[in-house]
Amino acid sequence: MIAAKKTLRSASALADAGLVAADRLPALERVAAQYAVAITPDMTQLIDEADPFDPIARQFVPTDAELTTLPAESEDPIGDFAHSPVEGIVHRYPDRVLLKPTHTCAVYCRFCFRREMVGPEGLKTLSPDELDAAFAYVAARPQIWEVIVTGGDPFVLSARRIADLMDRLEAIEHVKVVRFHTRIPSVDPEAVTPELVAALKRGSKAVYVALHANHARELTPAVRAACARLVDAGVPMIGQTVLLKGVNDDPESLGALMRALVETRIKPYYLHQGDLAPGTSHLRTSVEEGQALMKAIRGRYSGLCQPTYVLDIPDGHGKVPIGPTYLDAGAVEDPRGQTHAYPPKVD
Repeated sequence: MIAAKKTLRSASALADAGLVAADRLPALERVAAQYAVAITPDMTQLIDEADPFDPIARQFVPTDAELTTLPAESEDPIGDFAHSPVEGIVHRYPDRVLLKPTHTCAVYCRFCFRREMVGPEGLKTLSPDELDAAFAYVAARPQIWEVIVTGGDPFVLSARRIADLMDRLEAIEHVKVVRFHTRIPSVDPEAVTPELVAALKRGSKAVYVALHANHARELTPAVRAACARLVDAGVPMIGQTVLLKGVNDDPESLGALMRALVETRIKPYYLHQGDLAPGTSHLRTSVEEGQALMKAIRGRYSGLCQPTYVLDIPDGHGKVPIGPTYLDAGAVEDPRGQTHAYPPKVD
């Protein structure tokens, strides 16, 4: 394992840390010039540099495969821009909006569907005027019941700024639920401070935190302790995972991750089919592979460990469940693959 004292933010820093070979630098520098690179010390120390197929490295260490863009891939694969009425707001569904106060992350995932928007060369943190306009948009629409704070990663903001967000949402009576999407508890657990927890608990809104995690090794004791600080304070947590080739695309790896989440008191929520972001085809599975995987974990792992397998339809048409079907033409398939008549035949 590699010890790092600071976040690695360049191809040369990765080479100096022993994560990539020096002869790969020219290609990786081209990747880094196009897509942001950042690996926190907590993630770096989880990488087994002796394993060329290490599932943590596959998520964060760039590869020249990212320079290959397929025709179906898009810079905005789920239609954020098409559904952004004002800067920082995405409004696809009637009762909820995304609020993106920042486009900065603590780590940059190689499969990110917003990889063209995040990072130093991407969209910037909202200005005060833009943030005012975003809140005004929410306040003017009483059908908005939930605000999902995402980005980027909102937990890179200071506790003071998160407290300000919560105070402003508290003033909008029709918003009842605030959900934060983050990787911070798993990639920088020490950042989950008492001040951050207190900021989330301001006011009367129901606050949820969705943790993005893709492999069981990410749920270290420090990460579980960080999540406990949230859950013990009354902040429910849910888990989001992206189905990734070579990371969690076998029943044992996916099942171990789901168990680790549940043990941490995080309910698995979504398993995302990989989006058609540019340069990510080497990490995507097929839908058929994903459906077979969902069948393989059904019955083998607790019902608490079963996420909903979803596809975010390109161009912003929304998420839909795409899990396997068990009931067809009067027959139902059990978890062992045997079929039974349903309704049962009665003599």
